[in-house]
Amino acid sequence: MRLILISDLYLLVGNSSLDLNLGILMLIPLISAIIGWLTNFLAVKMLFHPKEPITFLSIKIQGVFPKRQKELSNKLGILVSEELFSIQEISKQIRQHATSEEAMNAIGNKIEKTIRGKLVGAFPMLAMFLSDEMVEKVTVLFRKELQDFITESAETLTDNIEKKIDVKKMVTQKVAAFSSHELEKLLFNLMRKEFRFIEIIGAILGFAIGLAQVIIILIS
Repeated sequence: MRLILISDLYLLVGNSSLDLNLGILMLIPLISAIIGWLTNFLAVKMLFHPKEPITFLSIKIQGVFPKRQKELSNKLGILVSEELFSIQEISKQIRQHATSEEAMNAIGNKIEKTIRGKLVGAFPMLAMFLSDEMVEKVTVLFRKELQDFITESAETLTDNIEKKIDVKKMVTQKVAAFSSHELEKLLFNLMRKEFRFIEIIGAILGFAIGLAQVIIILIS
């Protein structure tokens, strides 16, 4: 009877130990997921923090964006001016649309309405001489003169725009003038979902690695 009791006690302790070990093993994926999430969370935060450089053990630490803000502003200036917003392209569009068929038709209609309405209203005697053919000839004449004038004005305007407006410089100065807080707020508003996805991926990968470790331990 004594031997049986000792054997039962041994089995009980052994089973408890096994249950305890399995419980600990099951915690591994959870802990790994937390570590993975925390690591990526800190990585995202370190893109912007610390805003001012901190020296730790002779190593200078600063957030990526605050540290490279000047370089970022230069890169954005080049990108915007050369790929996204070329002032030469804007000038070309102004020249094309200023004397387009649609624009000139609108001008011609306006001239004709002015002749038939306001001009005749101001000088009623002109109604005796302004036939439809005469109105059309006057309209064509004014339209041609205005088209030449608009073409010359558009050329002058676009030349001045190209000389006086430096898109690269404007963008560079604007981005460089951002405070670190404004830059962080802007990027977080634009990439909030992407940053959250990075954190979630860290948790998922951490859980998967932890689960793989448990499987390997159980198999071995």
